[in-house]
Amino acid sequence: MFADLGHFSHAAIQIAFSLLVYPTLILAYMGQGAYWSKHHENISGISFYLSVPECVKWPMLMVAILASVVGSQAIITGTFSIINQSQSLGCFPRVKVVHTSDQVHGQIYIPEINWILMILCIAVTIGFRDTKHLGNASGLAVMTVMLVTTCLTALVIILCWHKPPWMALCFLLFFGSIELLYFSASLVKFTEGAWLPILLALFLMSIMLVWHYTTVKKYEFDLQNKVSLEWLLALGPGLGMSRVPGIGLVFTELTSGIPANFSRFVTNLPAFHRVLVFVCVKSVPVPFVPKAERYLVGHVGPPAHRSYRCIIRYGYRDVHQDVDSFESELITKLADFIRYDWSRTCRINSPLQDDGFQSNRPLGESRLAVIGTVVFPIPAAYEIGESLQPASVSMGIPTVESMVDAIEMDPIGNGKRKLRFVVDDDESESDMQPGTESQLRQELDDLWAAQQAGTAFILGHSHVEAKHGSCFLKKLVVNFGYNFLRKNCRGADVVLRVPPVSLLEVGMVYVV
Repeated sequence: MFADLGHFSHAAIQIAFSLLVYPTLILAYMGQGAYWSKHHENISGISFYLSVPECVKWPMLMVAILASVVGSQAIITGTFSIINQSQSLGCFPRVKVVHTSDQVHGQIYIPEINWILMILCIAVTIGFRDTKHLGNASGLAVMTVMLVTTCLTALVIILCWHKPPWMALCFLLFFGSIELLYFSASLVKFTEGAWLPILLALFLMSIMLVWHYTTVKKYEFDLQNKVSLEWLLALGPGLGMSRVPGIGLVFTELTSGIPANFSRFVTNLPAFHRVLVFVCVKSVPVPFVPKAERYLVGHVGPPAHRSYRCIIRYGYRDVHQDVDSFESELITKLADFIRYDWSRTCRINSPLQDDGFQSNRPLGESRLAVIGTVVFPIPAAYEIGESLQPASVSMGIPTVESMVDAIEMDPIGNGKRKLRFVVDDDESESDMQPGTESQLRQELDDLWAAQQAGTAFILGHSHVEAKHGSCFLKKLVVNFGYNFLRKNCRGADVVLRVPPVSLLEVGMVYVV
């Protein structure tokens, strides 16, 4: 596990455990057992230090103190990693994660969890005041971890290693039976301090179940209630809808369709901005995402509607820009996409275009194009088709998303996705037809005019309730448990660094 955290390599851990840790443990246990076999009179005061000779007792104490320091650091680091992975899977409330290394992914620090661990350590020490109770709690925790690890390893043998089920069963029976004996022996001391790890495990499991269950229900609600593109295109002056100057950035976790919070927004306030951008921010498990691969942009509806979809990807070490730099960079990428899209349209309509690239322009949402740091007239180096599956960015590390549909890109040269390079050094705006060039100029002018009018950040402020007629447990989990956790964790506006002066929150009630 700690090799995956990035602190040590697999080879270093295997060598250290095989040549140092394991032989030392065996010798220590054998020596302690040999001592008690000869000195039965001290059986009432069993202690490891009774079996240590007087000449090495103080050096052994120093080694024990250093070992406890290493062990506590391992617990802290392991807790950080588990919380971070659970958060990525949508199984834990959002907390602040600080990555302490540019090169190694697993080296992280979580301030809130660090403070909670400190408070728990002090509380347990003051509450027990006895090393015997602490030892009983530690023993049950270790045996429970070993038993759970054995059960999960049996699943890995079948699902990951593709071995016969009888082999996994033999493994489970052999090691599980031995660990069950130790586990049952630890349960005998349940009332003498062994209850603590069970209580903490139940508490953390309850938090994870409440958060994950309600998060899944919220996402299902978003999918079921997202608005079709036809509804958006039908909004017009005939329905009393008006377009106000400016740019509206609608933040959503959906990468397709119109989110329900936007439909609620225009229903209560029959107006939306002249330029509309549905922004989806994704976090990918790589240190940095190159700016040339950060923005995926596409049209939502026809170009005349001035609606776009933009997926922005950040690495875990990328620094989110302040509002001014973020806004200016987003507008620049939208302008690059507009030029690229009209250039692509001209090539598609050109009779010289080969048949392999010809396709009708989609009536709905257009294909998302990766807009890099290229200067027009050279368009983006490649584009992504409509039917996408979660893949990886160019670093080759798989993307992990929680309860969201992701649109990512494969490395260049991966034959599983249809990519086409469309770089043409001889292409220029002067090659466009006069009508096409005027439409391009008009769309760019609308974008610049909207930028001058101002930008609004539209986010959903959700409240979750259980359906009428739900059982008491579901009401307790959703109405009280999840809403309490949501109010006391980091909000979306804090994570996205949205300035309060430009923030427009849309109240949304999720009935799950």
